Amino acid sequence: MDKQLSYLIELQKLDLNIDKINVKKRELPEKIARMDEEFIIYTASMDESKKKFDELNKRHGEKEDKLRRGIDTLKKTKERLLEVKTNKEYQAILKEIEMIENKNSETEDEIISALEELDHVRVDLKAKEKDFNAYRLKYEKEKIEIAGEISQLDVDFSDCMQLSSDLRRKVRKELLKKYETIKGKRNGLAVVLVWKEVCGGCHMNIPPQLYIELQRSTDLLSCPNCNRIIYWFNQDKTDG
Repeated sequence: MDKQLSYLIELQKLDLNIDKINVKKRELPEKIARMDEEFIIYTASMDESKKKFDELNKRHGEKEDKLRRGIDTLKKTKERLLEVKTNKEYQAILKEIEMIENKNSETEDEIISALEELDHVRVDLKAKEKDFNAYRLKYEKEKIEIAGEISQLDVDFSDCMQLSSDLRRKVRKELLKKYETIKGKRNGLAVVLVWKEVCGGCHMNIPPQLYIELQRSTDLLSCPNCNRIIYWFNQDKTDG
């Protein structure tokens, strides 16, 4: 194989790899941004669940305080029975005691209901916290891995650019210009393998005579359909 063609084949591989690295360098930060957005939403949902639990717990506490005050009021009202002088006052206090007892009974029912709801929300919150902690650990681990991948991409990109620059200095100027022109017109693919008379770039058949010449000649040849620089090697030897 012609040395210049060998350089172009390697250069094409490097340039394709550089393109892939650039795509990943764009995609990975976007992936992190999406992950961050999802984490913020998940965290907000978790915070809302905690807030709901805290509010229920606070209301339960307020009802407990209300009941304690009611019990205290009931005790003091009953003590007043010992001080009454007339039957009318006695009946009035009895009615007041009945009203306080009814209110206390209502408060007790509210406390029972609040406790049932609080227990349900507590169980739900514990399950959510477990899921959230697992999600957070996975999120943090994946972010570290992606950050490491991005750092490695920077290294790989630098290495590929250096190798690409070295190869470009070895390729003849007019040939390099042709390579860059074709690459610009053909989505970054200027040098392709032809196998069994099919161009690896446009996937069209090339003339049989050109295919024979491609296998025998050391000259740089082009696909008559897409104008890409073409080359051949025996893939049967690599397939086995």
